[in-house]
Amino acid sequence: MSAKILCIDTSLEVCSVAIGDFSVEERGQNIHSSRLNLVIEELMKQAGMNLKSIDAICIDKGPGSYTGLRIGVSTAKGLSYALDKPLLSTNTLHTMAYYYGSINVLDTNVLLCPMIDARRMEVYYALCDSDLNFVEETKAAVIDDSFLAEYLADNKIIFFGNGAEKCKQVFADNKSAQFPDIDIYPSAKAMLTIAENKFETKEFEDVFSFEPFYLKDFYIAPGK
Repeated sequence: MSAKILCIDTSLEVCSVAIGDFSVEERGQNIHSSRLNLVIEELMKQAGMNLKSIDAICIDKGPGSYTGLRIGVSTAKGLSYALDKPLLSTNTLHTMAYYYGSINVLDTNVLLCPMIDARRMEVYYALCDSDLNFVEETKAAVIDDSFLAEYLADNKIIFFGNGAEKCKQVFADNKSAQFPDIDIYPSAKAMLTIAENKFETKEFEDVFSFEPFYLKDFYIAPGK
């Protein structure tokens, strides 16, 4: 029987929680502080469970919104400590890749590029293969015509997430760059498989030292 893992994502504007076949999501700006605990409560009611019966807590650690990540990680750490349950974490961009892979059949020669908007022409991104393994782990980049050029030369890349819009104009004439009209965001439902694998291999986080993965302040102006 699969472990009962409470998955939580607050990295962007969706407040998302899931356990087993049940999930609850609410979308809105700055709702995490007021809604997260209530959303978890609603999830437990739907699942017919109480928090004491879960096996672990998993949090999407980032990158993402500074405030959202801080609220989600604080809540997950608090639950882990109070309930004496293991704490797991997933990468927000990896979660987005799993979400895309869960609703699409992937060709073997395709790469997935989940993207989160940062600022100006900057994004946080990762590259995953058709088996949803990292080809390039989380990085920050400025979008220009040289972005991922070595990969686009030999592969079709599917760009998605709220940062992908920045690539559309740059790659308008590149047939290897694909932009599906699908709303892909970090959903707690997509965390479940990663969380279960990490639970089985006991890849637990240290509750006291664990921090969000902000990946911030990557841009250095010339001459600085």
